Amino acid sequence: MEDKTLLIEALGDSPTLRIIDFFLDNRSDYSKKEIIEATGMSKTTFYKIWGALKEFSVVKSTRKYGKAQLFSLDESNDVVKKLMALEFALGKQAMEKAVVENKIAIDAKKKQ
Repeated sequence: MEDKTLLIEALGDSPTLRIIDFFLDNRSDYSKKEIIEATGMSKTTFYKIWGALKEFSVVKSTRKYGKAQLFSLDESNDVVKKLMALEFALGKQAMEKAVVENKIAIDAKKKQ
């Protein structure tokens, strides 16, 4: 991951959060291989935390595609709902800040 998302900036860059953040940004279902590649983590790191994400119902199995099992974020999970709300709130806050900064820049140019 090159650019850090607002969620990663706010809560830190942990492997668990990178997986959750990947699903929040990509609302579809993916194979484990696709998740590993997209998050840029090693297989060892991925498999150390994957079990907990399934145990806490953060992710769920969706369907098979060929031999690959696909997974998605379990949006019915209360924790996931709160993470989705947090991501939305962070985005709203960043947008409001950008609007204020843009207004200040425009006002400064007008005064020149």
